[in-house]
Parts: sequence; structure tokens; C-alpha cells
Amino acid sequence: MSGDGATLAEIAASLDDVSSVTSPQTVVSSITHDSRKVTPGSLFVAITGATSDGHRFIDSAIEAGAVAVLSEHSIDADVGCIVVPDTRSAMAWAANVVYWRPDEDLTIVGITGTNGKTTVSHMCESIWRSAERKAGVIGTLGARIDGEPVPIERTTPESSDLQELLATMRDVGVEVVAMEVSSHAMELHRADAITFEVVAFTNLSQDHLDFHGDMATYFAAKAALFDSHRARRGIINIDDAYGRRLAELADVACVSVGASEDADLRFLDVVGTPEGTSFVLEYDGRRLALAIPVMGSFNVSNAAIAAAIAISLDTPTDAIVNGLASLPVVDGRMEVIEHGGPFTVIVDYAHSPGAISEVLQAARSVAGRNVIAVIGAAGDRDRDKRALMGAAAVRFADLVIITSDNPRSEDPAAIAREVQRGADTAPGANAVTVIDRREAITAALEAAEAGDIVLILGKGHEQGIERHGVIEPFDDRTTARAVLEALGWRAP
Repeated sequence: MSGDGATLAEIAASLDDVSSVTSPQTVVSSITHDSRKVTPGSLFVAITGATSDGHRFIDSAIEAGAVAVLSEHSIDADVGCIVVPDTRSAMAWAANVVYWRPDEDLTIVGITGTNGKTTVSHMCESIWRSAERKAGVIGTLGARIDGEPVPIERTTPESSDLQELLATMRDVGVEVVAMEVSSHAMELHRADAITFEVVAFTNLSQDHLDFHGDMATYFAAKAALFDSHRARRGIINIDDAYGRRLAELADVACVSVGASEDADLRFLDVVGTPEGTSFVLEYDGRRLALAIPVMGSFNVSNAAIAAAIAISLDTPTDAIVNGLASLPVVDGRMEVIEHGGPFTVIVDYAHSPGAISEVLQAARSVAGRNVIAVIGAAGDRDRDKRALMGAAAVRFADLVIITSDNPRSEDPAAIAREVQRGADTAPGANAVTVIDRREAITAALEAAEAGDIVLILGKGHEQGIERHGVIEPFDDRTTARAVLEALGWRAP
């Protein structure tokens, strides 16, 4: 990794509020908030979290080789120490210094919004690879460095891990990075100390209110990315009501994207099939014909945002055209399950009312016959969205099968009843509950006839169901393929 670390004096100089520094010439070569990841030469950051206090692990971190500690109070140990009021917010800046400011050597694009972040980041990667630029991706599906997967724990990693990952990308020659920036990351300072060349906003709908409390706070967390201290320019989907509001509030120069007539980059002439979608992007007096191998107007919006990002970075138009047209399958994002039958089966991550509406409307627009949806709400998360999910599903689907998702500590049947309650508010709604997820998928596929589209929603790429702290192996895609084969359908 570039550089030889940093001294405590150099780290302290990057922080706004330092109470004291001892042994300022101590050199640290890495930084971590996890005492289990400490190696000789590390700076250990003691974070006070929701369930545990990292200050309790200072001694074990020192025993593992930590030569210094970033703490919220002074310590009685023979190592260097920086004392600050808030170690979580300080950690990002400290890590940025320890890893020699990787954002200065990378073109970093930050993508935020409720839905579409993963798809936009993968579209950007495909465009950059078409332009023969070495690309990195950080997000829900993990990280990739020039196409090679790297596992990560969160959509946006903790700031110490994130800065190390960016430094690794820099050191192997990555030029440009597409990074999903979650609202949790903004609130928890994970994306601090990064200067983004471009930031993009996809949309906002109800989600994560168990964490944020209300939509105003949720929106504020997203909007904070569009600040001149964080980013140089922005791209905003103004078809979304929150996006239009953000365009008025943003503290950076922004361009707008959408089907709206006043969008700076406007998409029109959209033609969709279950296999893909074509459209025209108008901007600066130009018309660029584009096609993507996935369906849905929401994916047209995602593609337009990715194209706008590429255009803002002076990417050749042929790379934009070719990159979008050759977009690889994005795991669990409108992923078609090939089976040789006369109906279409799709797995998608949609797990919010807005995402369910978008996905089902897309299916409705191209379905030859019926739309069948399998949905479920997660436990220990925003309860208020459950009925809204049920209502959204029955609005656009002919048959809705409500099932279990990740119940966590809750009773799956109780969660399903809340979703069913929302579904039952629609007159004539056809919604049933089948708690066992495999049985629910089987029921949906058994009901499918020629021309139907079956959508299995909620888990997407996930490969397990979480119950009472235990993750049991389960993959919607693998399950769907097995059920289809049992029904006599097999991919050619």
C-alpha cells in the first residue's frame, strides 16, 4: 500500500476537535475499529456503538499489537493516544490520512437513493470497462476491483475499512470507482473524508424508518451528500418528487435527468419487452439511442443516470452505448430465471413499497397475460411499510402470494398479517398468504400460464433467511430453478 502510514501528530492535524495527543511521533500503519482485526502497528479506534462500547476492548487491541488508540477519554497504557469527543466521526478522517488520502488519486462517484443504487453502479462499471478504464465498485453486492469480487460487510463499509479498500484500489491502478452511499453511511460518518467527483440521486420512498424515524430525516441523510464540501457536482432524477426538491436544495452544481420536459438529460421513446428496453437520451441538442438488456421504466431512469455520470466524466459515447447494451446480469436485480417455459420468471430485490410498485408496473406494461408476485416483509425493521407493501402489490399484480422474508426475532405469521392487511384494503384484491417461502414460490410457479410474468421479490441476491440470529441457507433463484425443473421446465 502506498506510503508508510502516518504519525499521530499528522492524524491529529486532520481532526477538527482534539482534546489531547500523547506520543505524537508514533507511526501507525493501519487503522481499525475491530479489535479482532488489529495487527502490529495498528491504530485502534474505540467506538461507542448501539450494543457495545469499543473502549472495553482497548486492552485486547494493545495485546494484539495496536501501537496507538483513538479514544473518547484518556487511557492508562503505554501506547500513543488521541482523545476526541466522537471517535466515529473522527475515524474517517484518521483513516484517510493513514492510507494517504486515496480519494485524491481516484475519480469517485457516489450514488444514493432508496432504489437503483446497485444497478446504476453496475451500469457505470460496464460503461467504464467498455471505455477500457480500470474500475472499482463498492455496494450491496460487495466490492469489485477490475472485475474481481471482494467481500464486504455492508453496502457502505465502515470508514476505516472503506478507506483501506479505496487505497487498495488506488494501489492496483483503478482509475474510477462507483460507490453506493447508504443513508446509514451518511448518518454514521462512513462516507466522510471522501471528495466525490460526482454524486447521483436515484429516488426516495419509504424505507429504513426504523433507523431514521421519519421521511424528513431520511431525506436529509441522502441530501447531505450533495454538499460542496463532499462533492464537486451532482446528477439528480427529477421525475422523483424528492429529487426535484433536492435539485432546489443542493449545494453543488447539478444536472437533472428524467422523462420530464425540463430535464437537462431527458429520456423518451421508451420501448420495452421482457427481454430489454430501448430509449433515446436527449441532451445538449443531441439524441443518443440506447438499449439495456433489462425491462422497466425505472431501469431506463437508472441507465439515464449512469449515462449522465459517464457524460460528466467525458466518457466517449460509443462506450456508453456499448457498455449499457452489454450490461451483465446484476445479481437479484430483475434477474430472469431461464427455464424454457412459456412464462417469464424474475427475481428482484424490491423490498419497499416504492420498489414493489415500480417493478410490478414494469411487468404489467409488457406482460402478455397475468402478473404474479411473491412478496414478504422483513422482521425488526420499519413496520409501517408492511401494509403499504401489500397495497402496492395488489394494485399492479393479478395474484399476490404473501410469504416470509427475514423474520429475525418476529413471528413470520404476524408480519404476513400486516402485509395482508394492506392488501385487503383494495376491493377485489387477489392476495393469499403462504408462510413457507419455498411453498410460496412453488404456488406462484404452479399458477403461471403462457404469457404470465412471475416476480419473486424481496431477497434478490441474498442467500439466506435470518431467524433468531441464525441465517438458514436460501436463495430465491436456486429455489425457483429447482421448482421449475420439478414442474418439468428446464433451461435450454
